[in-house]
Amino acid sequence: MEFQQAVAGNIKAIREGKKLTLDAAAKLTGVSRSMLAQIERGDGNPTISILWKIANGYKTSFTSLFEAQGDPHLLIRGQSVTPLVEDEGRYINRPAFPFREDTRFETYVIEIRPGGALEAQAHMGGAEEFLTVFDGQVEVTAGGEVFSLGPGDSLRFRADVPHCYRSAGKETVRLHMIIHY
Repeated sequence: MEFQQAVAGNIKAIREGKKLTLDAAAKLTGVSRSMLAQIERGDGNPTISILWKIANGYKTSFTSLFEAQGDPHLLIRGQSVTPLVEDEGRYINRPAFPFREDTRFETYVIEIRPGGALEAQAHMGGAEEFLTVFDGQVEVTAGGEVFSLGPGDSLRFRADVPHCYRSAGKETVRLHMIIHY
């Protein structure tokens, strides 16, 4: 419940800070007015795709929707992170470091179980992703190209186009992701 309340408060604060009505926010994000209202009340359980639509529509980072900002020192204990789960539990995204205006990046630890995949929407213009695979085999599709990666491989690609991550083997994929805006 703590995660939902953080998302609710941050999304409402960002919308109000931009002086947007719910109707205007719905037009910018492509998320219905009723869904936005539900999320802002803390009643909704938005998917990763919905959160990305909101972040892109508000022209803000993904992690700004759910992370507290402030202290220059940040220690994140693994057990305190609420994972974002998609594809029936086969794609697990654990936010590591939230976006900061001065560094212009955010980081994630991703786990993709066998058969798992995520179709990601385009991020803000100019965004790039930097991936490093630690375990497993993953196929990344971006900008019409397909990249097959294994342990120790790293990839940088433009993330302002739709892209996809797909498990390509029989073991769980573990990778680190940096999104730079």
